[in-house]
Amino acid sequence: MTATASPVSKVSTANRGRRTPAPPAVRRTRATLFLTGLVVALVAVVLVSAGSGQLRIAPDEVAGSILHRLHLDLGPMPSHPRGDATLWTVRFPRIAMALLVGATLAVAGALMQGVFGNPLAEPGVVGVSSGAAAAAAAAIVFGLGFAGAWTIAACAFVGGLATTLLVYLLSRSDGRTEVVTLVLTGIAVNAVAGAVLALLMFLGDTQAREQIVFWQLGSLGGSRWQYVWVVAPIAAAGILVAFLAAGSLDLLALGERSARHLGVHVERLRIVLIVVVALLTAAAVSFCGIVAFVGLVVPHLVRMVTGPSHLMLLVGSCLAGGLVLAVADLVARTLVAYADLPLGMLTSLVGGPFFFWLLRRARRTAGGWA
Repeated sequence: MTATASPVSKVSTANRGRRTPAPPAVRRTRATLFLTGLVVALVAVVLVSAGSGQLRIAPDEVAGSILHRLHLDLGPMPSHPRGDATLWTVRFPRIAMALLVGATLAVAGALMQGVFGNPLAEPGVVGVSSGAAAAAAAAIVFGLGFAGAWTIAACAFVGGLATTLLVYLLSRSDGRTEVVTLVLTGIAVNAVAGAVLALLMFLGDTQAREQIVFWQLGSLGGSRWQYVWVVAPIAAAGILVAFLAAGSLDLLALGERSARHLGVHVERLRIVLIVVVALLTAAAVSFCGIVAFVGLVVPHLVRMVTGPSHLMLLVGSCLAGGLVLAVADLVARTLVAYADLPLGMLTSLVGGPFFFWLLRRARRTAGGWA
């Protein structure tokens, strides 16, 4: 006689491996400690990164140089005669750009995941990265010179925004935008932008092809303070709007119908946040090229620690994104002597397998793919 499993045993088997959610107080304490650790790690990485390179500068000398610029005569100045100039003309702009780009991409990814209600969403869904790449390639191939050294960045920024606007307009019907329609439209527009990029590479000469490929792989090697001051206000405005929308995203996580009953204008919120994502991502990629997986993996990781609160998630993503890209850039310029490795290549090499591990972990703990 064959024994039949009882319903209780079936439930027990289904729940095997799932974790019991931590109480809210425990989650808040854990999130606070996590954010504090990120701040400390950011400070440490900045000091180490600024002192690393062909010209070695001790961390205390890096800190001393920063304090002297703040008119605080504390700590030693760099002992090398060109140390202080190297820090402020080459390394600090690059580190500042890494922090900005990492923070904007991670916050944009967190917003996309909140808008779509899916932890696997990322900014490229709305076509901003592919549009920026196609526009930058057009500037390279056709030698557009209306903005001088800013041509590629300006074209990438405008191309990213234009592609996002196109995706939104094509997916809108009867005054509403369905998430599924938006995703499918984004896939189609990304495919067209990819074909345009391939055509431009075919039309360009060898030098243009090499420049397009290098731009697509991502690099912070050309960072300057003037570029930082262009990206910084866009990033600050976009991140501020994201923080203000955190409460609405918490309500949206309950479902569109519940969010509407609680006073959230879902369509307006979706439009505003998609525009913010486009601005953040376009500003990030315009000066450094495509950097993959930061907007996808970082919010996913932060959510595992901070829990479902979008305010904590956005703050953590901002800090963790800057930290991840600062570390990646440090590796990119120091791993191989006298070489600057493509930043996007490193983030993809690490982010791809790591994200697959996250998926496998979600499958084990939740009984299915997240």
